[in-house]
Amino acid sequence: MMQGILIVDKPMDWTSFDVVAKLRGVLGTRKLGHSGTLDPMATGVLPVFCGGASKAVDLQLNHDKSYRAVLKLGARTDTGDVTGTVLETAPVTAGEGELLAVLPQFIGPQMQVPPMYSAIKLNGQPLYKLAREGVTVERKARPIEIYSITYGGSPAENEYVLDVTCSKGTYIRTLLEDIAAAMGQKGTMSALRRTSAGVYTEADAHTLEEILAAKEQGMDALEALMLPVESVFESLPLLVVEPWVEHHLYNGCPTSRYPAADGRYRVRNAAGQFLGLATIVQGVLRVEKLFVERNRKRKQNPCRSFHNLHRCRWRSRKKAPQWQWAFLTASTSATVR
Repeated sequence: MMQGILIVDKPMDWTSFDVVAKLRGVLGTRKLGHSGTLDPMATGVLPVFCGGASKAVDLQLNHDKSYRAVLKLGARTDTGDVTGTVLETAPVTAGEGELLAVLPQFIGPQMQVPPMYSAIKLNGQPLYKLAREGVTVERKARPIEIYSITYGGSPAENEYVLDVTCSKGTYIRTLLEDIAAAMGQKGTMSALRRTSAGVYTEADAHTLEEILAAKEQGMDALEALMLPVESVFESLPLLVVEPWVEHHLYNGCPTSRYPAADGRYRVRNAAGQFLGLATIVQGVLRVEKLFVERNRKRKQNPCRSFHNLHRCRWRSRKKAPQWQWAFLTASTSATVR
C-alpha cells in the first residue's frame, strides 16, 4: 500500500471530498484523509494523506494557512461569495485608499463568527444544510489570528486582491465581509486560492491531470509525486535510536535514563528509516505514534521441545478438562520414548 502525502492543486467546482473520492480510485485504496477543507469555488493546496500517513492528519504541528482572495465591493450575499444569492447592493463609495487604511486593524488575534454556510456542525448537522433550508442559528465567535494581509492590486473595477496568512479555522469570506464593512461598503468574495497549508505550498502541489498522467506511467511515477510522512514533522528535533531502543518503541516499552533532553522528537532508526514520534519526559523515552510496522516473526510453539512440553503440561493440569489432560500425558509418553 502506498504511504505518503500527495499535495493536490484542487480545481474549481470540486469539493474536497470529490478530490479524495477520485484519488481512492487512482491510488487503489480507501485509506485516505485530507487536511483543511476547501469550498467548491476555491482552488489550491489540499494535502491528501495516503495509507499509514493518514495517522498524521491530526498530529500536524503547523495548521496555518495562506490564501489569495479577491474582495468585490458593491454587494453582499448569503454565502459570503459570488456563488450565493445577493442580499444587499449599494453604490461603491470607497476604494484603494480606504482599503489600505483599514487593513491594519485586522492583524492579530481576534474573535470571528463563522458563517452559516460552513461545515461546522450543530447537533450533528452541518450549518450549511440549515442555511439551505433558510434557517439561521446563533453561532459562537471563535478565536483566530491573522498574521498578515498584503494588498495585491486591483484586477478590475471595485475588486481588490488580498494575500492573507492566518490560523486554522479562519473564514476568509467572513474576513472580507468585515473588511468591506470597515470601509463602509458592502462586499463579498469573488475568488479564493489557498497558496499554502502548514508546511506545504503551491510548489509542492500537483493537478489532477498530472496525477492521472503519472498513474499511466506506472506506480513508481505516482509514488514519486508523494512526499514522505516525516515532512509533516520536520520542525521537530531528530532522534536516531539504537536497535534495542527501536525494539522498545515497537513494543510500546519505555526506555529509562535515555541520554537526551526532555521534549518531543521525530525518530529514525540506525538505517535512517523514519519510525514515528516519541517523547522524553524526565529521561524516559516513550513512543507517541509509529508510522512503520515491525516485521513480526512467527512465535515459536512453547510446547515444541520436550522440556517445554512438560512445563506446559504442569501449567495446564489444573485448567484442562480430563480428556485433554489424558491426551497430553499420552503425547508426552510417546515423545519420551
